[in-house]
Amino acid sequence: MTRLLDDVRVPDGDEARRWAEQELADPRYADAKPTWFDLMARDIGRFLADLFSADNGASVGPSALIIVSIIVFGALVAALIIWGRPRRSQSVRVARGGLLGAEDDRSAAQLRTDADRAARAQDWDEATILRFRALARGLLERDLIDPSPGATAQAIAREVSAVFPVESDPVRRAAVSFDDVRYLRHPATAERYAELAATDERLSSLRPDLVPA
Repeated sequence: MTRLLDDVRVPDGDEARRWAEQELADPRYADAKPTWFDLMARDIGRFLADLFSADNGASVGPSALIIVSIIVFGALVAALIIWGRPRRSQSVRVARGGLLGAEDDRSAAQLRTDADRAARAQDWDEATILRFRALARGLLERDLIDPSPGATAQAIAREVSAVFPVESDPVRRAAVSFDDVRYLRHPATAERYAELAATDERLSSLRPDLVPA
């Protein structure tokens, strides 16, 4: 035992400090160091543990409930500020092909172009159908209406009237023109198409916050 102890080297103070520094420089010690999030979570956990401990049980009551409510409310407000109100993606809404009884994925601009082409050919029936679809598609692209699948022209007109009350009568007449041609087979006229096109143009330039009360 005496010879074994004699073979053991006992470092002096400087050498022992150097050995300790070399050992602590090993990356595994750095990985084990708690992050700022770990420290924050620990502090919050200690705070809640102290708040509801047996020593504080007599005084917790309403004060603890108020504190916890403030924390939860603050977290919700922060989430709303950072991420905003959840909304359905506009790209999903616009990409929906089914509109007014037809699978048509053309944009509002494309529908207006095709409607004008039909009008120049004096195909007022086709022009009327395409122009009302352009009216609905344009408002859908601007996220101003949200028609349910299979919505009728009258249902769309009601949604538009809720957004732009001053256009209630013209948009209802536009819906009637569409229904007359599409379902009742009544021939369209140049005058009714012109009125529908004018309504579409006004709606495309209106903004909800600019409409007078």
